[in-house]
Amino acid sequence: MKNQHNNHLLLLGLATILISTSGTLGKFIDLPTPVTIWFRSALAAIFLFVFCRIRKLSIKIHSKKDIPTLLISSLLLGGHWVTYFYALKLSNVAIGMLSMFTFPVITALLEPFFTKSKFNPTHIILALVVLLGIYILAPEFNFESDHLKGILFGVFSAFCYAIRNLILKRHVDNYNGTVIMMMQSLIVSIILIPVLFKMDISNLQTQIPYLLILGLVTTAIGHSLFITSLKYFSVSTASIIGSAQPICGIIIAFIFLNEIPTINTFIGGALILGTVIIESIRSKKS
Repeated sequence: MKNQHNNHLLLLGLATILISTSGTLGKFIDLPTPVTIWFRSALAAIFLFVFCRIRKLSIKIHSKKDIPTLLISSLLLGGHWVTYFYALKLSNVAIGMLSMFTFPVITALLEPFFTKSKFNPTHIILALVVLLGIYILAPEFNFESDHLKGILFGVFSAFCYAIRNLILKRHVDNYNGTVIMMMQSLIVSIILIPVLFKMDISNLQTQIPYLLILGLVTTAIGHSLFITSLKYFSVSTASIIGSAQPICGIIIAFIFLNEIPTINTFIGGALILGTVIIESIRSKKS
C-alpha cells in the first residue's frame, strides 16, 4: 500500500515537471497565442487518441448527463490555456507562472461549493497572503503596464483552472484521465479552429518542433498524469503538490531563455508558494 502511494506521488511529481515546461514554451513559441493553443490542443488530442486506441481505452461518453460538464470544463481549460499564455507573453515566465499559481488557494476556497468538504476560515487568511504576494509581484499598479496585465491574465487563468479541476473531480472515477484529457483537447481544438483563418501563421514551419513538445510532453503526458492523480488525491492536495511547477518553470526559463527573476518576484513568489506549503501541512494534519 505504501509503495502504491509512493508511485502515485512520483507520477504526480513527473506530471508537475512536464507541465512546468509550458512556461518556457509559451514564452518562446513565436505564434499568436490562440494559434499556439489550437496546435497544443489538436496535437494533444491526436497523441492521446492514438494512446487510447493502443491501450484499448473506451472513449465513449457513459451518460448524456456528463456532456454539459465535459463541455464546460473544456471551455474552462481553453480559457486557462489562452489567458496563461497571454500572461507569459505580457510579462515573463516567473511572473506568469507565479500569478497563475494562485490556483491552489482559489481551489481551496471554492472546493466546499463543489464537494461536501467544509469551509475553513484559514483559507481566507491564505488568500489575503496570496493577494499581498500578487501586489508585490506587480512593479506598478498601472493598467497600461504589460506586467500588471500579465498578472491579471495569470490570476484569471488560475480561476479557470481551479473551477475546471473541481468540475472534473466528479468524473475521474467514471473515466480514465487520459480519455478525459483527449476529449477536452479535442473540444478546445474544435472551438479554436476559426483562429487559423484570422491570425498570422506565416512562420509556422519554424515553430513545429516546439509545438510538438508542447502538445505531446507538456499537454498529452503531463496533464493526463495530473488528471489521473485526482483518483488518489483531493484536488487541493494535487494542486499543492504541483506547486513546484513555478520553481521548475523558473529554472527552465533561466537555462533556455536566460530570464533572471527580480527581487520583487522572489518575495512575491515566496509568499504565494508559502501559502501552498502551509496549506499542504494543514491538509496533511486534517
